[in-house]
Amino acid sequence: MRPTQDTYRHKGLRKKLTAGIRDKGISDEQVLNALNDIPRHFFLDSAFDDAAYADKAFPIGEGQTISQPYTVAYQTQLLEVRPFDKVLEIGSGSGYQAVVLAKVGGQVYTIERQKKLFELNKKFDYLKKFPNIKFFYGDGFEGLPTYAPFDKILITAAAPEVPPKLVEQLKIGGMMVLPVGSGEVQRMMRVTKLQNNALKEEVFDHFSFVPMLEGKK
Repeated sequence: MRPTQDTYRHKGLRKKLTAGIRDKGISDEQVLNALNDIPRHFFLDSAFDDAAYADKAFPIGEGQTISQPYTVAYQTQLLEVRPFDKVLEIGSGSGYQAVVLAKVGGQVYTIERQKKLFELNKKFDYLKKFPNIKFFYGDGFEGLPTYAPFDKILITAAAPEVPPKLVEQLKIGGMMVLPVGSGEVQRMMRVTKLQNNALKEEVFDHFSFVPMLEGKK
């Protein structure tokens, strides 16, 4: 069962979590405000209620996790979402990252390859409050060519390399943020698509993500 009550205790825990993430170096006030506003415990089973505001990843089923809040904030800050940016998210998971992207102004298109997680999100009442999030079941490596081009693309799983089909779906001047690497630890990258379709690549800190897989399940 998912919790549906957002109590003063939860809000206090959220405020403490957000302060801790600020102390770790996240400075974008929109991102911090989003984390402070979103009831993360809604995205987890009620068994995790007391732990929902620890700065940790937790299992959500199907071998997937809800990302550590610091990681969510880090990726979102790097993506530099502007109001009404068209954002493609690869790996909906629990839906938490999609809501953060929506809160900072994105028009979010999010893909999930695990049918069970996709179906759970369709039934999740809290997500219905965000008409600027559209959910899709599909293969993240393929993206959503019908809805391209996108201003921003966020990948929430470890890609062995920058996926070429997603680069094609990025606007000129658009940015993609993703963890790259096939080992247990990956480097966070930001890729900007330049006028001549060349890519500007920036490399940031080390993180550990579940692997990005092809196909649907």
